[in-house]
Amino acid sequence: MATGFGKVAVLMGGASAEREISLISGAAVLASLKNSGVDAVAFDPAEQPIWKLADLQIDRVFCILHGGAGEDGTVQGALDLLQIPYTGSGVLASALSMDKIRTQWIWRAAGVPTPLSRRVHSAAEGARVAADFGLPLIVKPVREGSSLGVTKVANVGEFAAAFAAAETLPDGRKEEVMAEEFVAGIELTAAVLGREVLPLVRIEAPEGRYDYQNKYFTDVVHYHCPAGLPAAVETAIGKTVLTAFDALDCRGWGRADLILSADGSYSLLEMNTAPGMTGHSLVPMAARAAGIAFDALVLKILAEARCG
Repeated sequence: MATGFGKVAVLMGGASAEREISLISGAAVLASLKNSGVDAVAFDPAEQPIWKLADLQIDRVFCILHGGAGEDGTVQGALDLLQIPYTGSGVLASALSMDKIRTQWIWRAAGVPTPLSRRVHSAAEGARVAADFGLPLIVKPVREGSSLGVTKVANVGEFAAAFAAAETLPDGRKEEVMAEEFVAGIELTAAVLGREVLPLVRIEAPEGRYDYQNKYFTDVVHYHCPAGLPAAVETAIGKTVLTAFDALDCRGWGRADLILSADGSYSLLEMNTAPGMTGHSLVPMAARAAGIAFDALVLKILAEARCG
């Protein structure tokens, strides 16, 4: 039985396009905490104001909001003002990690390999972007997760539709759009827990389509953990992931997505500061491979909660 955490609120749901997934993650975390004997309650900031946490005399927050205000530093700033310790990264790291363009600026400065990318202001830029980055290329929202609005563009004629899909998300919100060099290779993900990089997960999606539907609602994706890579390669990637994690000032836990090319080079795509905890999620999968059961994983994350 876990003790010493006080009353814990599991922040889940929220108003982002990833609300559905956050509710699933939150339900799993809440059940786990209760199973471990923690006094835990659900809290949905889309249904009540965040300052109600103080009225509930919450001692600690497990933040499992995905996307939007839950992952971009907004909620983290509110919790800092309320002086309630919370899991995951602080304001700066959350805001930077949510912004894929600025994440890549910082990584390049830190020597972390990452694809070429830039902000795109209109569909008319398609031909120029294709000339600069080559085809295929990736078009996606600057600040969104779970592969929402992401399109692989095979020819210039597809660029306008891809731009529209990235600019207007399923919930009607407008978002900035970016184009990114396509990097071919093996899709990997690296979970960070404290200062440890967990075993890499290798992802095999049908026709490379690791999209929102296949991530959460089908069983057609195959996951391999351990990833089956040479130990030296996995060690090198782990060191780079920690450098990337530190460059963004991340803390507690997170997950980096990357591509390993046939020539042995690799490119980091993005950092997730509040990864999923659903039945399809990758951090619990990596933790299991490291001998960490789900309940123990949740407690380890909660133990790292702090303000500031």
